[in-house]
Amino acid sequence: MSSQFSAQKTRKPGERLFCFLLVLGSVYLFWQAYKISGFSELSSPGAFPLAASAVMILASCITFLNTLKSPAVEGMRFKDHCLPPIVAIVMTLILVYSVILESLGFILSSFAFLFVTIQFLYRRSILYTLSISLLALIVVYIIFRLVFQVVLPEGIVPEREILSSIKSLWR
Repeated sequence: MSSQFSAQKTRKPGERLFCFLLVLGSVYLFWQAYKISGFSELSSPGAFPLAASAVMILASCITFLNTLKSPAVEGMRFKDHCLPPIVAIVMTLILVYSVILESLGFILSSFAFLFVTIQFLYRRSILYTLSISLLALIVVYIIFRLVFQVVLPEGIVPEREILSSIKSLWR
């Protein structure tokens, strides 16, 4: 088992920065735990969070020091290893979706996001992608808007009028 941990002789791209951020995050959590009640006694409310974050600091410091000692792997770049193009494209689509959600509304922006993303990732016929997108949107809309009554951004589709006319048909 110990050979499994000592087998890693090289450092992957971004590993040193990630380990450093772990150390900073652990120190921040330690400070937040200290702010709960200080360290007045072992049975204080902040004692367990202090102990857990102290262990996190120790472990993250050891890991960071080990990554400083190990050489970088040859021929591997951060961009290709941690952020491949497909992930960057989907993240961009999510960003665009979040920007247009309020102006276009939930129905149109979600349909466009689902359609483009499914077509990009799944690469099937447009009719197949259209049907999957529409079915997923209908299911999500029914669950969140009608069952849980979550108010979703309306945008340019007059959703309230449509829902009130449908409800008036049932009376």
